[in-house]
Amino acid sequence: MPRIKKIKDNPDLVKDTVTQAVINTNSNAIHARRAQIAASKAREDEIQTMKADIAEIKSLLKKLGNK
Repeated sequence: MPRIKKIKDNPDLVKDTVTQAVINTNSNAIHARRAQIAASKAREDEIQTMKADIAEIKSLLKKLGNK
């Protein structure tokens, strides 16, 4: 019995018959998804930095208003 079987409806996926794992063999799709995740994380990091900057600006404005 072969260790890897092709999945009928999706040619990019195979199934390991020993571990029952489904494996994506389309490396372009994997790289594209990893790039998408990295870009999303970079956007989220930038947003968090901007929020911290805005909070700092608010704090400075409040200090200036109290003088």
